[in-house]
Amino acid sequence: MRREGLGELWQLPDDVSAADWIVAAVRNFDHTVGSLVPPVFEAYARVFHPAAWRDDFGRDVAVTWAQVAAANGRQAHAGMEWVAITGSWSYHHGDTQPEVWDTEPAEGSLPAAQGEALAEVLARFTTTTEECFYAVWEGYGCLALAPVAQTVLMPQREMLLLTGPLSQAGWVSMETDPWEQSPSLWWPADRAWCVATDVDLMSTYVGGSRACIEAVLAAPGLEAWEVSQRQGVTYDSDEVNPVPPLPR
Repeated sequence: MRREGLGELWQLPDDVSAADWIVAAVRNFDHTVGSLVPPVFEAYARVFHPAAWRDDFGRDVAVTWAQVAAANGRQAHAGMEWVAITGSWSYHHGDTQPEVWDTEPAEGSLPAAQGEALAEVLARFTTTTEECFYAVWEGYGCLALAPVAQTVLMPQREMLLLTGPLSQAGWVSMETDPWEQSPSLWWPADRAWCVATDVDLMSTYVGGSRACIEAVLAAPGLEAWEVSQRQGVTYDSDEVNPVPPLPR
């Protein structure tokens, strides 16, 4: 599935006050879920970006982190990290495991298929599907809305803000063709939930009601685990599998 560019449904807000509650609530970049998604929700989920294996017909087939972990004799769990389940830093922006996966998970961008599946679930848990907010880290090089959008002063991750319907969340790209970039942060006007994808991470985090998060965990097309807002998000946060030392 390929993302389309920004269309006529997107608008630029007059100010960024709609994001004030997020800026005020997130912890100041303490490398936990609560530094990405406001720690004000009943529950949280981690959505893993899939790896991919290329079949004999040249088609990419999604590979879950659980499958990668099993292939490497590691344990799948909510806090698993890519270098821990593959066992080596050589598999981070480098080597592949051709019998298991050929393309590593997308970093900093929720893939379109997972974005669409997530938006479909979240639509059931908001009363404002036609009024949602989308923010994207201003550091990406080919943003479609720069320099006209206003800036949200998130801690260490300043973002540009726009609005649009929830139906755009999965397939829209924040960058110009041929680049594809998901929103870094999105939420509905009623603040029923919030989704965050940090630029450095291969996972997306969701905060919402207990019922909302349970629906995310059960959704087909998503590999999701429940996490706490205190769960670490860095490479060394895996407390089950051995984490290889940083390369010298």
